[in-house]
Amino acid sequence: MPQHTNLSRTDTELLWFQRRQTLQAAAAWVAMGGWGAALAQNRSNIVELVGDATLNGERLRPQQTVQTGDVLQTGPDSRLIFVIGNSSFHVRQNSRLSVERGSTLNAVSLLRLLTGAVVSVWGKGTDRRISTPTLTAGIRGTGVYTEIFARQNDRSYFCNCYGTVDLTTQNDRRTSTTEYHEAVWADQRDGDVVLSPARAINHTDEELEFLARLVEQRTAWQISGVKGRKDAY
Repeated sequence: MPQHTNLSRTDTELLWFQRRQTLQAAAAWVAMGGWGAALAQNRSNIVELVGDATLNGERLRPQQTVQTGDVLQTGPDSRLIFVIGNSSFHVRQNSRLSVERGSTLNAVSLLRLLTGAVVSVWGKGTDRRISTPTLTAGIRGTGVYTEIFARQNDRSYFCNCYGTVDLTTQNDRRTSTTEYHEAVWADQRDGDVVLSPARAINHTDEELEFLARLVEQRTAWQISGVKGRKDAY
């Protein structure tokens, strides 16, 4: 994990993309035509499921399909990688989120993270957001990492890994534009939510590159061939 700080996450959890099984699953997904082919052939959009997860309260199986409107939850030592439309998602262990419908059944308008963490890559589109208890991020086509810290549900972490994101709290609004990691903490303090600079923690460049490849995209640093500094907001 070069240049990334690991905070309360194991190397095994962060280096998931190096597993042979994961690489094989991703290669198969791309070779079979990705999202469009899966939709046309009525196949699952789950690229990989490790461990236990639930879909709307019932056990999730690899052959099922994650749709907008669903609620997902992963258990300990579990993870879930799936694709909807031109967006891809990696849900970390002990996470709970809802995937809300956008302009069509196959477009995500809101990813509502309730607990845990998710890495996501979003293609261009309108009216897409990620929300936590303290922060809402308007997505314009980007890669991001979002985490809610256990026992600190009034504290969220958000990294705009590349692209443009509109950050909104109950008393603040800012726009983040970057080609290489710009992060904030969103803390509840005395009834207000305060945004403060943060380091790049608990995610890697390789994770973003992996997820981008699933939806036939490249990260900003892959396109430019240059990695910048992980500056805070």
